[in-house]
Amino acid sequence: MEYLVRFVQMHESFRKAELEASADLYGINMEFLNYSQYSPHCIIRLPDEDAARMIIQRSVLSKGIYELWGSGSTYAELHQDVERRTSNLWHLYRLSSFKFEIQAYQAKRPLAEQNDLIQSFRYTGFEGPIQLKDPQQTFSIFEEYEWGSSEPTWVYLGRLVEGSSRPILDTYTLKKRKYLSTTSMDSELALLTANLTQAAPGKLFYDPFVGTGSFPIACAHFGAVSMGSDIDGRAVRGKDGVDIITNFQQYNLMDKYLDSFIADLTHTPLRTVRILDGIICDPPYGVREGLKVLGSKDGGKKEITWVDGKAAHLQDHYIPPKKPYSFEAMLQNILEFAAMHLVDGGRLSLWMPTANDEEIELEIPIHQCLEIVSICVQAFNKWSRRLLTYRRLKDQDVKNDRPSRHTRREEGNTANDLNSFRKRYFEGFKEPPPPIKDV
Repeated sequence: MEYLVRFVQMHESFRKAELEASADLYGINMEFLNYSQYSPHCIIRLPDEDAARMIIQRSVLSKGIYELWGSGSTYAELHQDVERRTSNLWHLYRLSSFKFEIQAYQAKRPLAEQNDLIQSFRYTGFEGPIQLKDPQQTFSIFEEYEWGSSEPTWVYLGRLVEGSSRPILDTYTLKKRKYLSTTSMDSELALLTANLTQAAPGKLFYDPFVGTGSFPIACAHFGAVSMGSDIDGRAVRGKDGVDIITNFQQYNLMDKYLDSFIADLTHTPLRTVRILDGIICDPPYGVREGLKVLGSKDGGKKEITWVDGKAAHLQDHYIPPKKPYSFEAMLQNILEFAAMHLVDGGRLSLWMPTANDEEIELEIPIHQCLEIVSICVQAFNKWSRRLLTYRRLKDQDVKNDRPSRHTRREEGNTANDLNSFRKRYFEGFKEPPPPIKDV
């Protein structure tokens, strides 16, 4: 059966990947028949309505899914297509309460014209009561216009099957969250990331840069048990009486929260056991402050410092020494950690910044045990960040000759030396001056 998905027209490169992740999670065979990032309308083929409901109920980048009743470049073509496709279905809804609505993209029709268009479908023979609030059936006329055009370039008619999860964005908005920081991930992007990583009941998820818990909360919403860690103990311990637990209590998700602990990914206390179903993270880009890991700059051990007769490193508020670290090396560390801890088919989703004028494909880290599933882009002005999603291969599917790119590890002692993105960020992503030619 063919269905129309009504997308929101934002985060366009994420929309298709979100539907594909949900279809793969449920083992649903889905085929894209018509998709464009420039259009809010997408036509897909699915086995049945149950499959349509399962996929759309996880989506945050769509408004709903509709059984496609017809389409055409004009209303004459649309009416012909509706009769061809659905004349055998009209009797099923003859006595149901119903309503018609018009959704126009990049235009708006006067109310009188809308009524005339709705009346043009009276040949369907519906006799049930018109009910504008909570009808049994909702039929939507979708019009798509070119910008500035007075007539639509394409029109559709669809019967609403199910709405999406987009209304939950108001529940999880950061404006209402009790424990926040300047780096808390936007709730929409956190839910979207959890969706692409296939968070679901019966799964265990981990965020090694947990911060205030945006990703674990999003995973918990979809039913996964989640945990996290952070090198910054202040984020884990919280402040002013609020912490990560406060956020989970706010959303009544405590049964999905395992714990959070203070740790550095490069010195993880977790055993090397493949038990994680998903790893989801937004590693620090090193812009606000240089990226650091545990250790001393000179690499040597320090003598024990005693405070009031007790070793300083054993006291509750001890802050261990840190050293600058390469962002490129951190990305590779994340992939290596994922390869050692994800179950077969488990997913890793991580955010990675880059300058828009660089060759992107060469920068994407790869690992022989991980298969790239999707690359989604959130563009800003002169830089972007990409959401990379990987799948853990079965050991028997890992080929020895499969490339495992080791990203270039910067050398130096300062934050800028170790992080080319940070350096370019503060330089305003300016092009280097051309070499001086000899006269």
